[in-house]
Amino acid sequence: MKTSFELIAEFRDDQGKGASRRLRHAGRVPAILYGGQREPRALSLDHTKLQLALDNEKFYSSIMQLKVGDQTQAAILRDVQRHPWRNQIVHVDLQRVYENEKIRLAVPLHFSGDAVSPGVKTEGGMMSHLKNELLVECLPKDLPEFLDVDTSGLHLNQSLHVSDIKLPAGVVSVELAGGKNPSICAVHTMRAEEVEAPVAAAAEGAAPAPAAGAAPAAGAAPGAAPAAAAAGDKKPAEAAKKEEPKKDAKK
Repeated sequence: MKTSFELIAEFRDDQGKGASRRLRHAGRVPAILYGGQREPRALSLDHTKLQLALDNEKFYSSIMQLKVGDQTQAAILRDVQRHPWRNQIVHVDLQRVYENEKIRLAVPLHFSGDAVSPGVKTEGGMMSHLKNELLVECLPKDLPEFLDVDTSGLHLNQSLHVSDIKLPAGVVSVELAGGKNPSICAVHTMRAEEVEAPVAAAAEGAAPAPAAGAAPAAGAAPGAAPAAAAAGDKKPAEAAKKEEPKKDAKK
């Protein structure tokens, strides 16, 4: 059985939120190990070493050697819980692995040939990756670290499906076994966005309305015409005020 990573763990007997909180404050990560028709076992892992392993893409699709005291157990990563905003691992789930038992694991897809495919290079298309991993089932010895996907032969409006992936011997796609064959990548036409002409719209909105009456004389100071109009409006108002006492006197 090929293994690429090794982690040292410790058994933990204290469980619950309080015990897990104390472990995290001490720089350790609560973990659970299950599978293999054996009882689950509570463990703890060093946070720094686990985080370094998680930064490697291979870790998610590889079999690790888990050392607890003088015991060694092959295992795979099943689940990782992270803190919502801190750079902190909250909890991990690990599954025991045995040579004669098949396992299911998501394997990364590595795409190559996008830039040289006819659909992208000469036909003006855009490549879209619809899946970045594939769920497979196999014995531990046959587990691949990743799967290659060659897209160099795709033309415009063509796609690749799960059935087009070349799987190693002994490796089966779970989706294909279940009667599904989804697309994993496709070359499609780039949509041209309709861009409005903001300059023309601004020019139309900024055009001043023609003034009623004669235009101001050349060389007149800006605002002279509005001032004159305002002065003209005041005269009728003043005349109306003077006529009001006369009406009262006639009464």
